[in-house]
Amino acid sequence: MPNFQHIYQVLQTELASVAGVSIMRLILAAILGGAIGLDRELKRRPAGLRTNLFICVGSAMFTLLSDALAVEHIGDHTRIAAQIIPGIGFIGAGSLIHAQGGLVIGLTTAATIFVVASIGMAVGGGLYLTALFATLLVLLCLLLLGKTEQQFGLKLLTYSYEAIGPSLEDITAEVNRLLEPIHAIMENVQSAATKQHVRVQFELAARQKEHERFARDLQTSSVLQDAVSLGPVYPE
Repeated sequence: MPNFQHIYQVLQTELASVAGVSIMRLILAAILGGAIGLDRELKRRPAGLRTNLFICVGSAMFTLLSDALAVEHIGDHTRIAAQIIPGIGFIGAGSLIHAQGGLVIGLTTAATIFVVASIGMAVGGGLYLTALFATLLVLLCLLLLGKTEQQFGLKLLTYSYEAIGPSLEDITAEVNRLLEPIHAIMENVQSAATKQHVRVQFELAARQKEHERFARDLQTSSVLQDAVSLGPVYPE
């Protein structure tokens, strides 16, 4: 029966070799995945800090296990790691949302999850510089491309609005009149009547400049008693 001294020596040897390297790789994977996840969390995206961190650490862990178990049991070094890709595809598919009008939401989130998994695999495989460069590249793209799309109006954004007026018919007619110049229509319209007025909430898919123009027209309308933008509906 092994004594305490023997157990201590075994643990010390393991920590100084394989386990020490594995722990360092898992910590690095947590840092890189967390950096991307923090960016997504600050932008209030569906897959935020914890999701991306866990995916990166999990991918690194499976890559480490794939190599370690193959050495111990004489098997294929890539067998476990190869299953990460279909597994991440399943998670990415779960982040997609089919909205009204056939609109698919969440493609950027799914793609980010896929890339974060590859970063975790790179860290688990010891490709530290590759993983670091990929992380910086992803963060740069998320920062710059999003602003570029908004600045040049390359992407349709769905915003929610609320308009208050004397009747549903008057509100609908006025909003449709304001939407006519940008060739857009109201979607997902909901109304609620009170003794004093009628509140109508609706969604609008348009480009950033068109939203800005529409919001100004709502504020200056003589028919509507009040109108406000409730913000983006499907941020991506």
